[in-house]
Amino acid sequence: MKKLSLFSIAGLLSVLSFCACGSAQTAVEKEKLAADVGNAVKVPDFTFKATYAYPTGYKSIYLSPYYDVKVSPDTVIAYLPYYGRAYRAPMDPREGGYRFTSTDFEYKADKGNKKRNWDVVITFRDLDRPVTFRFDIWDNGMARLSVNDTDRQQISFQGDIVLRKEE
Repeated sequence: MKKLSLFSIAGLLSVLSFCACGSAQTAVEKEKLAADVGNAVKVPDFTFKATYAYPTGYKSIYLSPYYDVKVSPDTVIAYLPYYGRAYRAPMDPREGGYRFTSTDFEYKADKGNKKRNWDVVITFRDLDRPVTFRFDIWDNGMARLSVNDTDRQQISFQGDIVLRKEE
């Protein structure tokens, strides 16, 4: 009986180690991803896919995979929800959240305070109120977005940076 349990434990450990080895990134893959993320931030040409929302004063909310911010050199397309206190409500209920396309904005990208991250600030000029998106982007493709809006409490989002594939 002891031999059977020892063999089953050894088999389980070998299966687990085999699965773990296949999912790890090599150093070369990590460096390539870091370079690709850095280039996408500098250009700018990336999509932020939000997975969690962190409203001020409320608990975190898991989001469906449809919420994102697409950033290109001449356009920013935002489709994000909003949870929290609004100081001025929109007249049209469909305007809740952050759903807009902007072509007049200021884009600023700098190396972050920590090693291997980027600070990106986008200030929109063509909205009816001052809104600023502040991204904290890491080289591994993870990102955090803080939204500052004069008409609403601050909200943050966590998600991933998706790079456009070269065709």
